[in-house]
Amino acid sequence: MPAPSTDPASLPEPLRLAVALDGAGWHPAAWREPEAAPRRLLSARYWAELVAEAERGLLDFVTLEDGLAQQSSHPTRRDDRTDQVRGRLDAVLTAARVAPLTRHIGLVPTVVATHTEPFHISKAIATLDHVSGGRAGLRVKVSARLDETAHFGRRDIPPLELPAGPGTAGPDGVVEDLFDEAADHVEVTRRLWDSWEDDAEIRDVATGRFIDRDKVHYIDFRGRHFSVKGPSITPRPPQGQPLVTALAHATVPYRLVARSADIGYVTPHDVDDARGIVGEIRAEQAAAGREGEPLHVFGDLVVFLDETPARAAARRDRLDDLAGEEYTSDAEIFTGTPAQLADLLLHWREGGLGGYRLRPAVAAHDLPAITRGLVAELRGRDVFRRAYEAGTLRGLLGLARPASRYASTA
Repeated sequence: MPAPSTDPASLPEPLRLAVALDGAGWHPAAWREPEAAPRRLLSARYWAELVAEAERGLLDFVTLEDGLAQQSSHPTRRDDRTDQVRGRLDAVLTAARVAPLTRHIGLVPTVVATHTEPFHISKAIATLDHVSGGRAGLRVKVSARLDETAHFGRRDIPPLELPAGPGTAGPDGVVEDLFDEAADHVEVTRRLWDSWEDDAEIRDVATGRFIDRDKVHYIDFRGRHFSVKGPSITPRPPQGQPLVTALAHATVPYRLVARSADIGYVTPHDVDDARGIVGEIRAEQAAAGREGEPLHVFGDLVVFLDETPARAAARRDRLDDLAGEEYTSDAEIFTGTPAQLADLLLHWREGGLGGYRLRPAVAAHDLPAITRGLVAELRGRDVFRRAYEAGTLRGLLGLARPASRYASTA
């Protein structure tokens, strides 16, 4: 039998993997599992340990969930439940705390564009990129929750249900308006990251010049939603442009991904669904004038992993019993073994997905099942890395470092 080829061109394209971290896990009863340690959920050590586990598995990045109101079982308003986790740490600050404790993995906190200023977000994510050595990104989130709106008192958003179905825009175009605002938010944020050229800081003690003012630029953005003069007060991030990511379920958010993001998370339920979603995003990308630009589309799945399918199913049933109802999700829910999950991921990749963001049902159980069981299975099939090959998140995802749009080309 001939030896397997070691020619890189003949090997399968490596699979990209991220995990989405949220509290004790994505199942609402996850905090009641013996290994969940609910008393530690609001500690820095808890989050540092989760991210360290993800890094041990050589995953590309983690996302950290966040919001501007307490968690709720309802998509657009608060609930009064006391049997689910309520309360969370700020995702950006948590990522900044964890960054010095890690070396390679990307850190992608969630930010709510609807109620935050792009100037503040650009500065926070640029800072995270500096303290992590070039491993920062953000997940831009749109919110129509009435209780979040009430915290700020600056606008009224009519009641509506999210996500909107394909082709819908909610009452009076509210959904489209929120996503248009998010696109402008990202554009302002990106311009602020570019407002300092890479060599704007001189730091020459002998001449007494710390900064070259000619290389710090006003962005002078004027749009429907924002008017921002700039420049940023934070020097350009190590990556130039930290990664912008967004979750999308339908046409309007697909448009945001196509127009503004480096990575879009989508929620297909089979390979044909994945193929259709990717095709729609690519069409929107071309319509936005970004055809040919790198844009990764990751599939989202909630995962219950165990040594046998029966054990995984029994664990899910037990959690449902604790919750008092069957768990449902916007994403496909996978219940089975790491080998079965590897089969599914490789099959769905035929639909055009470039990677996956997995949501551990119980972080303490399913995250190690991903980093040890699934990763080992994928390595056995020569489709996952054995070492980190780049020092920045852009590098891990095969994305070049862009030049500042304001830099002189002379």
